[in-house]
Amino acid sequence: MSALSRSGRMFAKRVRDDDTPLNTIIGQGTVIDGDLRVSGFVRVDGDITGNIEATGTVIVNEKARVTGNIRAKSALVGGTVKGNIEAAERIQLFATASVAGDLLTRRIEVAANAVFNGHCIALRDLGIYDAALALRKNAPAAVGCG
Repeated sequence: MSALSRSGRMFAKRVRDDDTPLNTIIGQGTVIDGDLRVSGFVRVDGDITGNIEATGTVIVNEKARVTGNIRAKSALVGGTVKGNIEAAERIQLFATASVAGDLLTRRIEVAANAVFNGHCIALRDLGIYDAALALRKNAPAAVGCG
């Protein structure tokens, strides 16, 4: 059993304590091409090309691949994410995680051997976090060279 699987069980208890329901599971072998909006908690075991927005936690398991941005209360990543992650409470990257994108959160945890390529902004104070989020939304898009 992987570290993410073990923590997923432990985290599920905390989610129930927080009254955030497990609404959606994207199973292994499932492919979604489009944006996903979930009221609650979502676990991704398959592939998503599109943005994920959730009011609860997003878990990207070890074999999952997300090409798009993630916005959630918390994000636990053990798979591959090519996109930015914004999570007001926390972002946790497990040893099997590979993230190419920027992180914005109030708390960050990165395991040894996790791969991360991008910028990370972790601000404890909720007011400062909200201000940084607003600035990020209003910033002009980056223009690639070449």
